[in-house]
Amino acid sequence: MNTTSYKTRSVKKSEVERQWFVIDLDGEIVGRTATQIATILRGKHKPTYTPHVDTGDNVIVVNADKCRFTGLKETQKEYQRYSGYPGGQKSRTVAEQRVKKPIAIIESAVRGMLPKNKLGRAMFKKLYVYAGPDHPHAAQKPEKLNTK
Repeated sequence: MNTTSYKTRSVKKSEVERQWFVIDLDGEIVGRTATQIATILRGKHKPTYTPHVDTGDNVIVVNADKCRFTGLKETQKEYQRYSGYPGGQKSRTVAEQRVKKPIAIIESAVRGMLPKNKLGRAMFKKLYVYAGPDHPHAAQKPEKLNTK
């Protein structure tokens, strides 16, 4: 009888190898791609995933202004913010948000899918969202990621 014991291997912060990925949101559904982005930022797509270590990769999102929602969310979904003062709560629909600040649509969807702690904030810093098709990260040689 072989009684070999195997230990679970935890990755250290210094052992993490990060890649760069580009995701084009032209015509893509926001929620479905946000889950894929959150998975990559957390590092759950890697066999070396460790819950207490930031093992995720960097994600560049282009064409954030061309993403789409299903159903009636374009007119009915609202983004709310609060200044902290009485009467300071304001809201915008998705259509208004797309005109004013299109990158906030993707950022808020992905932020809601990450852990709500120090580790989640560190993961969110590896997300780069751009409204248009161009990005300044060509030097990192990002790999195009297919979202379909």
